[in-house]
Amino acid sequence: MTERLVSKSMSTRFVLNLLLDASILEAACLMTKTNSSSVLIFDTTGQMRGIVTERDLMTKVLAKALDPKTTTVSQVMTPNPQCVGPDTTVSEAILIMIERGFRHLPIKSKDGHITGVFSSSDALPKEIDVAMTMAEFHRQAFDSKV
Repeated sequence: MTERLVSKSMSTRFVLNLLLDASILEAACLMTKTNSSSVLIFDTTGQMRGIVTERDLMTKVLAKALDPKTTTVSQVMTPNPQCVGPDTTVSEAILIMIERGFRHLPIKSKDGHITGVFSSSDALPKEIDVAMTMAEFHRQAFDSKV
């Protein structure tokens, strides 16, 4: 069986983005509205400069009692996040995340365009479905022996 690629596993197929001077409040509202766990940060020339995640909001803003109206995304973003190509396998992406301690990887095409963000939760749906199917099979096998 061929392993899934990150480009085929993303739950969100659009690039959520804000400019460097956007407020944390704007980021939180946009992420909430789109049910997204991250937003990419770009400069006015269209270059990606960073990423802000739910964890950043919690650990860098809330835990430090920063004002989300006056704190900009550039103040709390992770600058220059590591990117992977669309042909990266899910297991390769998860390994990178585990080893480097983050949960989001922007996907960059060969021509340098950001095509989306792979989240660790994007790895779960198919694997959970397979596990649930296996669990049901095991339950049925056990029930037939009883």
